[in-house]
Amino acid sequence: MLWVKSLHIIFMVTWFAGLFYLPRLFVYHTMSNDLPSIERFKVMERKLYYGIMTPGAILTIIFGMWLWLGYGISGIAGSWWLHAKLSLVVVLIAYHYYCGRLLTDFKLDRNQHGHVYYRWFNEIPVIILIAVVILVVVKP
Repeated sequence: MLWVKSLHIIFMVTWFAGLFYLPRLFVYHTMSNDLPSIERFKVMERKLYYGIMTPGAILTIIFGMWLWLGYGISGIAGSWWLHAKLSLVVVLIAYHYYCGRLLTDFKLDRNQHGHVYYRWFNEIPVIILIAVVILVVVKP
């Protein structure tokens, strides 16, 4: 199970790298005025979302479920920290999906938000990461 746990952590780091960087790209995209920059950001955002973030998310979830099954669902199902962690994972999945919606808005040139919105939006996965790490390590 240590290999599975290692892969879960590796892909979680990959997923979070994208969750941290994509909103930052949205900040820069929003602040861009020239067509070449706007088109470059569209390509970067698409490649990050579909090439790194989404595979990272899927593999994180697969290896997380494998860990859950490997350790026995009933053995840790009563642990409240795990329920809290899984709830935060659901929030991250929703955040990931919303990033995809924002990506589509940028692709179609119908972004509705300014750079300040994306700067605050970028902080959500930071807060979730801190909470998840504390839950998993400390198991309060």
